[in-house]
Amino acid sequence: MSVRKRQPRPPTPPAGNARRWPRGVVLVGLALGGFGAAYGLTRLTRAEPAAPPGMVWVPGGEFTMGSDTGPASERPAHRVRVDGFYMDETEVTNAQFRAFVEATGYVTTAEKPVDWEQMRRTVPPGTPKPPDDQLVPGSLVFAPPAGPVDTRDYSQWWRWTPGACWKHPEGPGSDLAGRDDHPVAHVAWDDAVAYAKWAGKRLPTEAEWEFAARGGLDRKRFTWGDTPPAEGAKLANIWQGSFPHQNLKADGFDRTAPVKSYPPNGYGLYDAAGNVWEWCGDWYRADEYVRRAGQKVLANPPGPDASWDPDRPFDRQRVIRGGSFLCHVSYCESYRPAARRGTAVDTGMSHLGFRCVKDAR
Repeated sequence: MSVRKRQPRPPTPPAGNARRWPRGVVLVGLALGGFGAAYGLTRLTRAEPAAPPGMVWVPGGEFTMGSDTGPASERPAHRVRVDGFYMDETEVTNAQFRAFVEATGYVTTAEKPVDWEQMRRTVPPGTPKPPDDQLVPGSLVFAPPAGPVDTRDYSQWWRWTPGACWKHPEGPGSDLAGRDDHPVAHVAWDDAVAYAKWAGKRLPTEAEWEFAARGGLDRKRFTWGDTPPAEGAKLANIWQGSFPHQNLKADGFDRTAPVKSYPPNGYGLYDAAGNVWEWCGDWYRADEYVRRAGQKVLANPPGPDASWDPDRPFDRQRVIRGGSFLCHVSYCESYRPAARRGTAVDTGMSHLGFRCVKDAR
């Protein structure tokens, strides 16, 4: 169901959660999917063209994309080569997104009412129309439960919240005071594309994103190496404690963190793991890597022509990468550079943002 304001599914959602629900509860179930020595190193030695303000140069090269040990959508690992490009050193911030909105008058997906006639074309036949009071502007907001819950039931910690959007990240009554340098959230894919075009940039391909996130550390499990992060390690904004009810905040933050709060990777990129998920330009196919099996080194793969996910056959999904402040090894270890998920293009959530790239001159 390609309803907006949803969240990526977990790597292996149980069959019982594949059903569709009326709006609100449905939006939750359908929207969800689901650090070491390297940071002490100096920036990798390379020839760097002068980068545009706020961007860094990511050199082209060959690397191993995906993994042979993660979920099926990450397998098999395969060799890919990408050309050099510029990339935003941080996720797009609230201040940067505000400048775009003020310059263009842009209205995000989360700020628009839901068009049922459009929505019904992307859901199973016979799906009932949600109540009109649920077809209003809004988004999904993370709301931790009071105690332990079945983590297969996403509705236990996500709430469809009318009025939630990038300006009001926790819903009406919340604002961005003191959060100009936090990553913007509640942006759908179209919103990210619109910003990128305005800025003279584009969204990264999935291959570019993973190459950049690795920071020159090929075949490593994390952006900082192979050592799993300790609960007290302040290396990325991820979950510490027991998900989803207990956040120990050992990394210093409950939800999003200001960009540049943690050390950069080898290419000078911040938050390539955690903080917020990041949109890529590629359509999401759960079997994309299987389709590539047996091929030689792929050069600048653009991704598939259309999305496909057997668990969510009615969704039009694009790739998201990087994990978020909600990721924990017990539930979602998606702060690994190989981790990938699909999310419907009209989705926005508390922990979904983006960064841009620019082709070499």
